[in-house]
Amino acid sequence: MESFASYLHRFKVAEGQIGVFWLGQAGFAFKSAGGTVIAVDPYYSDCCNRYFGFRRLIPYLMTPTDIEFDAIVCSHAHYDHFDVDGIPHALSNGNTRLICATDCLVECERLNIHDRITTLALGESTVCGDFTITGMACDHGELAPDALALLIECDGKKIYLMGDTCFRADLLENEVLHGTDLLILPINGAFGNLNEREGAEVCKLLKPKLAIPCHFGNFAEHGGNPGLYAEIMKTEVPEVPYRLMRVGEGIRL
Repeated sequence: MESFASYLHRFKVAEGQIGVFWLGQAGFAFKSAGGTVIAVDPYYSDCCNRYFGFRRLIPYLMTPTDIEFDAIVCSHAHYDHFDVDGIPHALSNGNTRLICATDCLVECERLNIHDRITTLALGESTVCGDFTITGMACDHGELAPDALALLIECDGKKIYLMGDTCFRADLLENEVLHGTDLLILPINGAFGNLNEREGAEVCKLLKPKLAIPCHFGNFAEHGGNPGLYAEIMKTEVPEVPYRLMRVGEGIRL
């Protein structure tokens, strides 16, 4: 069976397209036509089991050193988003940048990670190759006040990753978030995140060209039913296309 690293490498992206790959949990990789490849919130390991007893249920897709990403972007410091076992190894190549929410700096200090770090706060943007990444507002509760949603722009397309967030209609009033080419949203309904119905309601309000749910299937404790989300979308939000992705699957946006 072909490795994910090989699949990602040979995956062709034409001008005007973005390659989108689900890494499992809340993790995604994005590839531009120009060859820039970034990963957002990759969960390489089983560190949440070691620290909190949340055992990984999906197969491992890659090791931290399989793919030399141009950047790894971490939306906040929770370990299924900032993988404390995987991130140091993923940065060991000397080339990959770490772009992270400010609450990740405590973990960077603990792990002795000091080089090639760009912090991202609400409203700030940074450029990595063909991608522009902007920190957007989300609400992941009092234990993660610096958590971010992300707006990723490339080749005229916009991807809105909601990050870990509860339902906040006021945060969705920003016009830049309406009609994006892709909306990526959690549907697990636990630990302060949207549930399946709330996810569908977000799609109804924002009307993206495509919606992809995530944050389900990796931990028994996290919940999330993609079948229920799909049923609600089909019956109540039929105007918004959605896709349920396989772990490791890639599509062209």
